Amino acid sequence: MLASLGRAVKGQPGGMLAAMSEDVGDGVRVVRIDQPHARNAINSETAARLHDEFVAFDADESARVAVLYGDEQAFCAGANLRDLPALRDSGPLGPTRLTLSKPVIAAVEGWCVAGGIELAAWCDLRVAGRSSIFGCLERRWGVPLVDGGTYRLPRIVGLGRALDMILTGRQVPADEAARIGLVDRLVDDGTALGAAISLALDIASYPFDCVISDRRSVYEGLGRGVDEALAIEDRLGREVIFGEGFAAGVARFQDRPRG
Repeated sequence: MLASLGRAVKGQPGGMLAAMSEDVGDGVRVVRIDQPHARNAINSETAARLHDEFVAFDADESARVAVLYGDEQAFCAGANLRDLPALRDSGPLGPTRLTLSKPVIAAVEGWCVAGGIELAAWCDLRVAGRSSIFGCLERRWGVPLVDGGTYRLPRIVGLGRALDMILTGRQVPADEAARIGLVDRLVDDGTALGAAISLALDIASYPFDCVISDRRSVYEGLGRGVDEALAIEDRLGREVIFGEGFAAGVARFQDRPRG
């Protein structure tokens, strides 16, 4: 199934799916930025659509994991400075101040810069082609980070590395981004979308109440003292343990073939 799915994805022009949002099966939804003429820089119309796409994804019980994708030339070059997006409570680029209950994976090819790196940092995981370029390139134009980058980048790569990226605005190659933890999977160019879909399918295949509970525990525990964070983990873990489906999962383990 995965091999045929990968061929179908790459068979579209530019390696893209045909629609701006498409369910590819088994609970996985691909959302495309769809601004290829501008390296997927985002204007107000696109920001509003991305916001609505992710609100709909989070509300859809049949959708488990989303993949956010630009195209094979660029994931996203941030805000379109020739057609600036409006400031909005949900973030100028659309969804970057939303707190979703389900995972989102960024599939990165080419340029992932300026607000694009903030959009990628908003995602839970990042899969990138080996020639991808990251960086806070808005530094040279005097444009501030306003889509969560100053909050999320230090939590992903550490304070010193985040400040290096934010203050210098330098280009960061994909291999360095992987080395410092910004990229979770480094793959051959042109395969990031297929690899991200494969990863999303893996995550979506697990007992999902437990997936979203453990994810929630990670995020709600950030920045708290150890006792408070462990209390959150305990409370959410108990909800799963005493919830529907837990006993069936334990039974599957007990009934598995030995050897």
